[in-house]
Amino acid sequence: MARDQGLYSGTRRSLCATLAGILVAPGIAIAQASKVRRIGVLAPGEPAEPEEIFRRSEQLRKRGWVEGKNLNVERRYGRAEAMQPLAEELVRAQVEIIVTSSTPATLAAMHATSTIPIVFDGVGDPVLLGLVASLARPGGNVTGWSAATLEVTAKRLSILKDLLPGLQRVGFVWTTNPYYRAIRAQFEHVCDTLGLAPIIVEIGGTGEISDAIAQLLRQRAQVMVLLSGDSGEDSFNAATRRGLPTMTDEAATVRAGGALISYGDSFVDDDRLLADYIDRILRGAKPADLPVQQPTKFELAINLKTAKALGLTVPQSLLVRADEVVR
Repeated sequence: MARDQGLYSGTRRSLCATLAGILVAPGIAIAQASKVRRIGVLAPGEPAEPEEIFRRSEQLRKRGWVEGKNLNVERRYGRAEAMQPLAEELVRAQVEIIVTSSTPATLAAMHATSTIPIVFDGVGDPVLLGLVASLARPGGNVTGWSAATLEVTAKRLSILKDLLPGLQRVGFVWTTNPYYRAIRAQFEHVCDTLGLAPIIVEIGGTGEISDAIAQLLRQRAQVMVLLSGDSGEDSFNAATRRGLPTMTDEAATVRAGGALISYGDSFVDDDRLLADYIDRILRGAKPADLPVQQPTKFELAINLKTAKALGLTVPQSLLVRADEVVR
């Protein structure tokens, strides 16, 4: 599943990263420099790391929006259950767009306003959740980037079966999220069709990861699937130290030596889409006319150092398919 953030929505990446410190790209004038525009950011968790901020801000730089010059950003972060009052704060701050990450943040923004444009990142199945009328014609004041969840989950599980012959019990750590509850039956059906038994542990935040890992081990999970928006790098390191292989959606987590393996969409694509939609709405476009986008490119990454620490041998057939192998 994708970013909603486990399936995946989730809260995989802070949107502070999308909207921070923007430079002007060559040949592009500073957008609407005579007027300072105001954007709101609403996401569970904490602000992004500096390197992530740098990566994501590149897309808005190309569109000429400069925080502190022609763009002000109101940021609100917190636990999932705190999203509603934070969304209402952004409405009172009179922001022109609310950019959300995760289903709880997007639902909170929708409940807070029916007029301010909302651009979401990585929400799973926005039609099922009632966020939009359809992907092609969202209607209303909401649009964004939707994770291709159940389809990607099936692919992840297939990869895990190739990685771990004899795999039967797969552990999933989900943060509290209305989307997970909405698709749980479908999710369990996907697992069943692949001959796998899902062990699902629901947590309220990343501070509960250690207990979740312990619970998965007690229930004899053979691998843990944990999405980047629901976790920190320490979560993967903790699982590895206890002998539990891990899979996530972000190659950077594998690259850093956290997770063993990742399969997910290219973050460059959704960074570009979010920046484009923010730019277009600031210039007068309506969310109702901007189709919800879904990922088309996916990447597989494997860390052989982590595999060695776990005493695993990665099949050559999987290595040749990988987009990135950390040795």
